[in-house]
Amino acid sequence: MISGRAARTAPVRSSSQFLVFGAPAIEEAEIREVVASLKTGWLGTGPKVASFEEEFRAYKGARHAVAVNSCTAALHLSMLAAGLGPGDEVITTALTFCATVNAIIHAGATPVLADVDPVTMNLDPNQVEAKITSRTRAVLPVHFAGRPCDMDALCDLAARYELKLIEDCAHAIETEYRGVKVGTIGDFGCFSFYVTKNVVTGEGGMILARTEADAARLKVLALHGMSKDAWKRFGDEGYKHYQVVECGFKYNMMDLQAAIGLHQLRRVETNWVRRQEIWNHYNEAFASLPLELPAAPEPDTRHAYHLYTILVDEEDADIGRDAFLDAMHGHNIGVGVHYLSVPEHPYYQETFAWRPEDYPHAMRIGRQTVSLPLSPKLTDDDVQDVVTAVSGILDRG
Repeated sequence: MISGRAARTAPVRSSSQFLVFGAPAIEEAEIREVVASLKTGWLGTGPKVASFEEEFRAYKGARHAVAVNSCTAALHLSMLAAGLGPGDEVITTALTFCATVNAIIHAGATPVLADVDPVTMNLDPNQVEAKITSRTRAVLPVHFAGRPCDMDALCDLAARYELKLIEDCAHAIETEYRGVKVGTIGDFGCFSFYVTKNVVTGEGGMILARTEADAARLKVLALHGMSKDAWKRFGDEGYKHYQVVECGFKYNMMDLQAAIGLHQLRRVETNWVRRQEIWNHYNEAFASLPLELPAAPEPDTRHAYHLYTILVDEEDADIGRDAFLDAMHGHNIGVGVHYLSVPEHPYYQETFAWRPEDYPHAMRIGRQTVSLPLSPKLTDDDVQDVVTAVSGILDRG
């Protein structure tokens, strides 16, 4: 049970106790598994990657799983496997990390932005439909902060307009929509195991695919275009010759990464419960503060509780978002911004002539949002330090 503590005017934490945002909970099991890999000498793609793929596939109830070195790689390869390329348009959200849009560009396709729902912060299906043209070939929804998108509406659009559906599940390992695990609803599901994510491998990603043919091609594309199971060429079954069957990429995951992921995945449900407890405590502690708190999870869904995002409106809070970020840092507590809307960034303005004002909900959220620490590594005292800092910054007395 997380208990309360009196507010302070001095920094809540000393600089030597800086609370790192998104610090992962690493236990001895991961450390032993990595050391075991080091001792075997098999550090690259090998049997532990294969085991991690199988355990993740089973956890998600998917048909096929392919491990790669990032969610960005997963998105890029999924678009190539979906046959997307020059002249094709892919509709995605204006509120996401740049990797979502960059992967579309890397595939040679053209990104098209749609605005988000102001409450869920997820891609608005009505906005998506308004952006569909004769060149539209796919929709790329992001399950923002761990909340599932309106997949019934998006699947309906994909069926009616004959579009591919590629799910960006970087925030959504545990997420479910109407009893179905996200990442298994579309044609491809792409996951992240970056250091701040709910399952960590340091860097890493996973692709869920519906068909064996797609999974086989993804494996080839992820390892230089070499024939399937090329990693076995150095195994104890004898040297295996490989053939390069197309121009691929260096996107493979290493056994060192999978060694961490195997044990992270086995604790995924326990960690989810802890993050839910922290989420609920924040909701109670901040209920009377001049903040916009995250919306409750929708009925018949499961939220992954990846990000706890508050909105700081300067008119209501008497402090601007950036000043709030500075104040939290002054308390030696790390926070995040997820995210400035995509059209805020100079590259996209210059390349696509996107303007933030054309996506008003994403713009407002991006300019007000703050993500508070939500790692299962947090102790009760850590959580209360966050509450104390936020409450003190917003104290009007």
